Amino acid sequence: MIYLQLFWVYFKIGLFGFGGGYAMLSLIQHEVVDKHAWLTDTQFTDIVAISQMTPGPVGINSATYIGYVASGNVWGSALATFSVCLPSFILMLLVSHLLMKYKQNRWVEAVFSALRPAIVGLIAAAALTLMNNQNFPDYKSIIICVGAFVIVKYFKVHPILMIIMAGVIGFFFLHPKNDPTVPLVNDKDINIENYTTLLEPIRDGIIGFDAFFN
Repeated sequence: MIYLQLFWVYFKIGLFGFGGGYAMLSLIQHEVVDKHAWLTDTQFTDIVAISQMTPGPVGINSATYIGYVASGNVWGSALATFSVCLPSFILMLLVSHLLMKYKQNRWVEAVFSALRPAIVGLIAAAALTLMNNQNFPDYKSIIICVGAFVIVKYFKVHPILMIIMAGVIGFFFLHPKNDPTVPLVNDKDINIENYTTLLEPIRDGIIGFDAFFN
């Protein structure tokens, strides 16, 4: 049942996710967080950050990880990734010839004139949805958010470099030992499985491909 749900959810996301990965975020969040509860808001934000840091479109990268979380195995990852790519593949095969032929048509131009601002609205909706208490628990989070915006917008720093800078800031200045408002955690009590969860899709994928080719 979970595989059918994954296929249908990500087929819809791929079919209606006009504008690329960032425009998909609000639709992805509605399906996987609000409707099916496969992830929490915090987990969804973490996945978006990880997807941005890894090669490839954020929509496809997030599908790979969410598919794994929802199904518990690499086949869910593969199915979600395939499903989100399938509509674009089919549609591009069907309409590429017609679009190139009629792209100067005033009716086609009218459709795209309406789609462009709608895509901007979808991206803005995704950004506003992520602005909650879980992602902004204190003033420090707001400072980092505003700082990242200013640095990327006005100083033209590459987004990947900005993500690395934010991670370094968090590691050195927002560590619980440096923040008296956060309870200290004994390193011996930390479950190492929590830190290896992100590596499980990669591990299972390598094992699966190795078994397939050997």
